[in-house]
Amino acid sequence: MPKIKTNRSAAKRFNKTGSGKIKRAQATKNHFTGKKSGKKVRGLRQGTLVSDGDFQRICKLIPYK
Repeated sequence: MPKIKTNRSAAKRFNKTGSGKIKRAQATKNHFTGKKSGKKVRGLRQGTLVSDGDFQRICKLIPYK
């Protein structure tokens, strides 16, 4: 059985935690931040976990990470 190729763009965007969950960055942080409050922009620096609905799909993209 051949190995599965890792999706390289997904490998750069997602990380697995020690407990096996998948961590991701939050959206709406890159531009148009002038109209958002500083508190909101600082909060967007924190990572968050991938939702249950997307978990299986992303696991297939990063099988060995």
